[in-house]
Amino acid sequence: MRNYCQKFVKMLPKGCKNKGLAESTLTVSGAEVSVQLMDILELARNFVSFFVVLLFSLCFHECAHGWVAKLRGDNTAQVMGRLTMNPFPHMDMMGTVLLPIMTIVFNSMGAHLPLFGWARPVPINDRNLKNPRTDMFWIALAGPLANVFLAVVGILLLVTAAEFFITLPMFNGVRALLQQFILTNLFLAFFNIIPLYPLDGAKVLARFLPRSVNYKLEQNEQTSSLILLMLIMIGALRYLAIPVLWSYEKLLHLALGALT
Repeated sequence: MRNYCQKFVKMLPKGCKNKGLAESTLTVSGAEVSVQLMDILELARNFVSFFVVLLFSLCFHECAHGWVAKLRGDNTAQVMGRLTMNPFPHMDMMGTVLLPIMTIVFNSMGAHLPLFGWARPVPINDRNLKNPRTDMFWIALAGPLANVFLAVVGILLLVTAAEFFITLPMFNGVRALLQQFILTNLFLAFFNIIPLYPLDGAKVLARFLPRSVNYKLEQNEQTSSLILLMLIMIGALRYLAIPVLWSYEKLLHLALGALT
């Protein structure tokens, strides 16, 4: 290192040939490389954990729609290959790929954006349903309920891990992954239950509205989609953190009470 520093000093302009300065420069450069490497590793870890969790949750959500539709008499989703956990048939370029990846990158840079997205809607042919008005209610509700189910499973796994594996070195990583899994699914459940087309909440609400009112809402789906997009852009979705965190705490307390 001393010989290398001496060579480095000779390359410095006159007035800057100071061995201490050269060694300090090398130290700072090495620290910057280490920080950049840590940032890259952190981004990769966030991508793997957050994106994989979101992708799995979205696929499960869409499969739930198709599965309930099949139970109600419509096998369109099955015929079109959508009753699968393979993510590729469900992927939407904006909602499943670009938006989540951009959110992960921005959060790695210090932002605090909620991680969410959407997948391609499962095709439903209501002419195959025995009672379209009631059946569509259950088909729409199946998606958010599927995410709540995953959140409950995540809570049970988290409490079990804390009970039996808290002393293991890998526990903190497992806990962080399970917490991300739970919060992502709760967020998806509350997001999709918003009563605006094309979200599931609007189709759930349609079960209780007069047919004439529901028809007008369906005809103005583009307008409600723009309203939803504006809510996303102005950051209104951050208020979903209130019911998400409240549900997380309640589920955690219930799980802890069940195990004690």
